[in-house]
Amino acid sequence: MKKTLALAAAAMTLAATHAFAADPAYRDREPDERNGVRIGYLDCAVGGGAGYVLGSAKEVDCVFRKTARGPVQDAYTGAIRKMGVDLGFTTEGRMLWAVLAPTAGYHRGSLGGVYQGATAEATLGAGIGANILVGGTAGSIQLQTVSVTGQLGLNVAATGTSMTLNPVN
Repeated sequence: MKKTLALAAAAMTLAATHAFAADPAYRDREPDERNGVRIGYLDCAVGGGAGYVLGSAKEVDCVFRKTARGPVQDAYTGAIRKMGVDLGFTTEGRMLWAVLAPTAGYHRGSLGGVYQGATAEATLGAGIGANILVGGTAGSIQLQTVSVTGQLGLNVAATGTSMTLNPVN
């Protein structure tokens, strides 16, 4: 019964993060003078694994999806590393980021680079978390500073975080 409830809660969390990106009110907002135009979102699958007292490292596979016309999709692979209190175990999770640019333009590989910041997560069966990361390439296309995370497991984390994204050809 507990496993069924945990799976149902995780499915609802992941459905909510997907609905968050698919919502037209979220996608098609007016340009923000400080943050640019929202041109799409980056949907990342995060590998499962154990968190150790001093941190963890997990693989990420991401797909950029453009919100405007056209089926532009761009794949990335990389790793997310956490240093700090990271205790427990999680199965594969998902992270969702809005992608911002000063104009509606985008070219393949634009999101490659290193992002650094902090993560806070709490998981008891189904869990959620937030990542605050900045960085990337020297270009002007960037990830929204805060992401939403959904996962299954038993885990608590408050860490400094680094995520590396590499374009897949």
